[in-house]
Amino acid sequence: MRVNIYYGGRGLIDDPTLYVLEKITKVLDELRVTVERYNLYEDKRAITVLPKTLKEADGVILAASLEWFGFGGFLHQFLDACWLYGDKEKLSHMYMMPVVMATTYGEREAEYSLIRAWEMLGGVPGEGICAYVDNHVEFEMNAQFGLMIEKKTENFYRMISKKAVAFPNSSVAVKRNVLRTSNLSLTPQESEQLSEYVSNDNYVKKQKEDIEELASLFKGMLGEEKDEDDYVERLKSHFFPMEGLKAVFRIDLVEEKSSLIIDINDSKLNCYRGTVEQADVTAKVKTAVFEQVLDGTKTFQSAFMSGELSAQGNFKILRNFDTIFRFQNI
Repeated sequence: MRVNIYYGGRGLIDDPTLYVLEKITKVLDELRVTVERYNLYEDKRAITVLPKTLKEADGVILAASLEWFGFGGFLHQFLDACWLYGDKEKLSHMYMMPVVMATTYGEREAEYSLIRAWEMLGGVPGEGICAYVDNHVEFEMNAQFGLMIEKKTENFYRMISKKAVAFPNSSVAVKRNVLRTSNLSLTPQESEQLSEYVSNDNYVKKQKEDIEELASLFKGMLGEEKDEDDYVERLKSHFFPMEGLKAVFRIDLVEEKSSLIIDINDSKLNCYRGTVEQADVTAKVKTAVFEQVLDGTKTFQSAFMSGELSAQGNFKILRNFDTIFRFQNI
């Protein structure tokens, strides 16, 4: 048996949805189920071709993190791709468990929207996991909540293994009589190929980035590229120690294909180009954006919040970056 998990959140370290998915995965592993998880935020360009990953699956888990309204754009985009390019015959026998963890109002509505969408696709929705989480630490430490998650997962496993039959619903009739996906009559293989073409159109942006990278490379060959140690010197000159802080930052500079390591131990700063086995915060950023941070026209935190900088690790330490390194105010 195989179950695919599609996670539509942003991957934040305090997202309660991640904890629930870890518990679900552990239970399924114990039941000898093959679990494959797809984090939609990691490769937005590939979402349109993800419906082909449903081919080998017996069931899916759609996991949403409700932060303000609805179940989020990533899952919406994935469900759109299933509607436009998915194998409807395969979807008609596919079981789905919705998982919605909310930090604001509306978790029930979001869960219902996922169920309705799956029914419109022709699939079979099962009983989901839905909760409002005010404090993620208290939620994760609650043993009763953990048992409830395990029970729900076991029920989903039984639903798939017993090939449970659902009562007919009006969504199927509406889909058959009213909704039309396209005037084209495509086979599943043709739909899959079409989805790949759509995805390839999105790689225009990636090609532009490659051109920028080549331009940067040629500048370096001509001696026009900025001395790489300039970053190190600027960080050292704007360093303000924080008492008791021990942290390691790894900043991956995309165009340069190199990493800047910032090792802080109380009042001592060790900054260099290279690699490190374990970092408290790993960030990926374009050189132009990092230049703005060093120039003081943008803070490290604002670059992260705007999506220009991606990061993972200890977010409490990440928030301290602008306190430790004080550049000219905006």
